[in-house]
Amino acid sequence: MDSCDRKFLKVDTASRQDEILLISRIAEQDQTALSLLYDRYSRIIYTIAYRILNSAEESEEIVLDVFTQVWRIAKNYNSQKARVDTWLFMLTRSRALDRLRSYARLDKAVAISEDAIMMKPHTDSPEEDVLIRERRSYVTTCLSEIPDDQRLVLELAYFGGLSHSEISAKTGISLGTVKTRIRLGLKKLRELIGDEWSSF
Repeated sequence: MDSCDRKFLKVDTASRQDEILLISRIAEQDQTALSLLYDRYSRIIYTIAYRILNSAEESEEIVLDVFTQVWRIAKNYNSQKARVDTWLFMLTRSRALDRLRSYARLDKAVAISEDAIMMKPHTDSPEEDVLIRERRSYVTTCLSEIPDDQRLVLELAYFGGLSHSEISAKTGISLGTVKTRIRLGLKKLRELIGDEWSSF
């Protein structure tokens, strides 16, 4: 080993010890230490997230998620199990993959809701069929004007016939959030439908 190699190892070891110290300070809720770690790793964490998600906006959110998680769990870091950079990259990969899985569930839920909307009503009366189709078309138009997250759960509940817990399971959204979005969505829908609401 030449002097250049020894110098590199000395700098690398010092850097690792410095990062372990930063994590210790973060565990004690030192915001300055978190800022220093952020400055050091935010760009590469963004790059890792972008390779998985292929979305600038989502990758920026992953960076924030990772450092929020570091702030919460820094006390659990064990330098004997992983280097700080390895630990951060594992957190990043886990967060990004969780988001991908969430999107897969959401895509499936959206497909179910779209299929449910397209189902043709059928009664013994052609006139009633026409009336139901007209009402459904009107409600669907109003639904398109409310936020996407609220529209999805309403479609799954009222067109797809799913319970709140079934919606939660299919979308990966917490049960409390599902209930809140349905409540807010119905309130917005009533406002959009106006006087027509009583006929539905």
